[in-house]
Amino acid sequence: MTRRRWIADEVSGNVAALTGAHAEHLARVLRARVGQEFDIAAGGEVRFGRVVRVDKDRVEFELGEIVTQATVAEVALLLAIFKFDRMEWAIEKCTELGVALIVPVVAQRTEKKLALAAEKRAERWRRIAQQAAEQSRRSAPAEIADPVKPKDVLTIQAGARIVLWESEKAVTLSDALAAAPDSGRVALAIGPEGGWSESEIRLFGEAGWVSASLGKNILRAETAAMAATAIAMAALDSGPV
Repeated sequence: MTRRRWIADEVSGNVAALTGAHAEHLARVLRARVGQEFDIAAGGEVRFGRVVRVDKDRVEFELGEIVTQATVAEVALLLAIFKFDRMEWAIEKCTELGVALIVPVVAQRTEKKLALAAEKRAERWRRIAQQAAEQSRRSAPAEIADPVKPKDVLTIQAGARIVLWESEKAVTLSDALAAAPDSGRVALAIGPEGGWSESEIRLFGEAGWVSASLGKNILRAETAAMAATAIAMAALDSGPV
């Protein structure tokens, strides 16, 4: 039977712990008990863990041998901020798919009230990413950066930097990935409701980004994020990009 995985909040030698609400879920909702066995992601690796202490706001594990992990392709997602309920869904699903980094972007067409509230929302997004990572048995959640404007993230390092744009007619995402130089990392930029503005597309182009489309259909932002992530992860897993 596959062991459930938890991402430790604290690590010290061969002891790891979940704390606060994270621990409360395991202790009270799932009724953890001493002796139960889990996989524990701690200090950049996954190890076998046995519960040695259970309190309402702290669960401790004794760490054992390292659990072998497959190499995961690296995708960075620049996600223009849109309606929070749908954005949270996108963060959850893209984390499950394996995205390494999500950068919330305040685009020109991001609603002003959402832009103003985004910074306070970042911690909630990080909790969602952690829960999604544990559910999908990742060794670490997607990193959720603080919100930025497009100009502040155009120089992100990646072998392929692709901005998804519904007005692009000649190049699909698959085309752009196939033409990209060999690299272990892909950066994708997903626009808000209404898409990127013409001036933002020019900024991306001037910074060396390639524009590409996801096909003829106009997708919601969260659908585009998940579809683009799945295509990129499949391309990276099948060989060099």
